[in-house]
Amino acid sequence: MKGIRVRLTANFMIVIIFTVAILEMLLIYIVRQNYYSSLEGSLSNQIKICTEMYTKYFSDTSLQDNVLYNVDAFWNQSNAEVQIVDKNGNIVMDSQGSISQEMKGNDIEEALTGKTGVWVGYLNGQKVMAVANPLKSDNQIVGALRFIASLSAVDQDIVKTEEVFILIGLFVILIVGSISIFLANTITVPLQEVTAVAQRMAAGNFQIKSRKTRDDEIGKLSDTLNYLADEIVKKEQLKNDFISSVSHELRTPLTSIKGWAITLQSESFQQKEMLKDGLNIISKESERLTQMVEELLDFSKFVSGRIKLNAEDVNLVNLFEHLRKQLTPRAVRENIDFTVDYPENMPNIYSDANRLKQLFINILDNAFNFNHPGGYVHFKAEVQEEGFKFTISDNGCGIAADELPMVKEKFYKGKSSHSKNGIGLSICEEIVNLMGGKLEISSELNKGTDVVITLPKGERPDA
Repeated sequence: MKGIRVRLTANFMIVIIFTVAILEMLLIYIVRQNYYSSLEGSLSNQIKICTEMYTKYFSDTSLQDNVLYNVDAFWNQSNAEVQIVDKNGNIVMDSQGSISQEMKGNDIEEALTGKTGVWVGYLNGQKVMAVANPLKSDNQIVGALRFIASLSAVDQDIVKTEEVFILIGLFVILIVGSISIFLANTITVPLQEVTAVAQRMAAGNFQIKSRKTRDDEIGKLSDTLNYLADEIVKKEQLKNDFISSVSHELRTPLTSIKGWAITLQSESFQQKEMLKDGLNIISKESERLTQMVEELLDFSKFVSGRIKLNAEDVNLVNLFEHLRKQLTPRAVRENIDFTVDYPENMPNIYSDANRLKQLFINILDNAFNFNHPGGYVHFKAEVQEEGFKFTISDNGCGIAADELPMVKEKFYKGKSSHSKNGIGLSICEEIVNLMGGKLEISSELNKGTDVVITLPKGERPDA
């Protein structure tokens, strides 16, 4: 987390310094332009007044005579250095007393064309600003008046202002940098907490929970981590229940088989009738073991998502008649009224015939197991607008209200002595879900149970 904090802080600081530097340069540029523009405006106003005065009062005299006799009459209000240039660009007067033959700046050229010229540069080793205006006589340009002002004082003011701006910028960087460290901590500290929780979970402590402080990405990470821990706990419990259930269910038939095998191997065993009973029990228990193993394999495939439906057109009438023929002998043997009711014009369903048979037989088997002599098991099929509805009802022992929500859970075994390994209904629900249907169970203790299965008609690939 230290690396993330450093990177975040460094990125914040880079953005801050870059932004402040750009703003500083922009502000310094604006200040410099304002200072120079202010000085230029002042010089331009002064020189305009002077040139207008020349045109009004002194233009009837030649430029040279004005230089000789009215040398400071029309510029005495200005503190700037004053130069007068003739129409050929030669300096004929300088208020400093020294006339240089070298002319610097393009302001004079612009003034001699009738415009106001402005030039910033170095003159006699000093940075100056020069403003020149044309001098006219009878609307003819006879020369130019030039004001020159030193920029040293202006530049000093600009430097002082720049220093203030730089100090303000450094202060801003310091304050915002501190805030960026705080903001970085608001990200890294929750991540440290989530990491600590994840490390403890990795060590096997799934009871600990990650504390969610904000509803953001880190909060979602905490929720995901907690959900992951809950799922691991559930899977662990499922594994333990699976081992416990399988161990218990396998132990009973294996014990019977082993017991009778030992009995039949006994040298003193001579009763033929008992031999027949023993072999019969071994056969039935072996068949029960085979059925349990098949259920466990089916359950494993459903859980891992490896079950695929082999969909085809299924003749439901044939399927219902098969159920009737298969279970009627058992119903007669156990004195249970078993009926199969369906419309004569029952349409086909596009589904997996074997899985449908497995689904119905599992639920009908439960109805028989939890019933009593003289009871009934009714199977009814109905055609609905969007699919089919199958109802299996009985008047057996029923399911207690506190057990009803859990009967479809994996490995749940009810309190009844007839309860098996708790896989059958789980497999049924997986089959129904795979077919896109719905399985609902309603029951009342000592009155009976109704199981309602709704399935879609199914869509053929060429439809």
